Amino acid sequence: MITNITLTTKEKFLLEDQKTEEQICIQKYANYANLAADPELKSILNSNKKQEEEHLNTINQLLSGKVPSMKSSQGSNSQSSNNSREESTGNSSQSSQSKASSGGFQASDKDLCTDLLMTEKYVSGTYNTAIFEFKDPQVRDVLNHIQKEEQKHGESIYKYMESQGMYSPK
Repeated sequence: MITNITLTTKEKFLLEDQKTEEQICIQKYANYANLAADPELKSILNSNKKQEEEHLNTINQLLSGKVPSMKSSQGSNSQSSNNSREESTGNSSQSSQSKASSGGFQASDKDLCTDLLMTEKYVSGTYNTAIFEFKDPQVRDVLNHIQKEEQKHGESIYKYMESQGMYSPK
């Protein structure tokens, strides 16, 4: 069921910011999936990109004055990550260290993951701010749902990095 809402000017500005951030996330995940050497990483990035597209659709609905009902897809992202880990070959750590290049840009899988992890930390923080700025509890719930999925994206990247020896929390 979709509920109609009237947004304040500030709420519209906050959603426009989130819309821009979601568009950048989609672009990064798509580009980095093409650059990634490891098939396991490609799978994680493509899965996260699909959820970012859902987030953008949700933000656009909010901007049009409609509050969508949220279905949880958090489990599908972690399931996809687990499936890709099981399917990956023993060469993943070797391939993840190779350099990917596109148009003169070179980055290792570790570089791609590091940038995406920083991006997810930032985007999650901006959702946190937005959640506190909205008066409608239904909208806050929707933004909270998206924020949790952003955190799951960061977690999937972190777990991948840790499993490949790219990140050590010590």
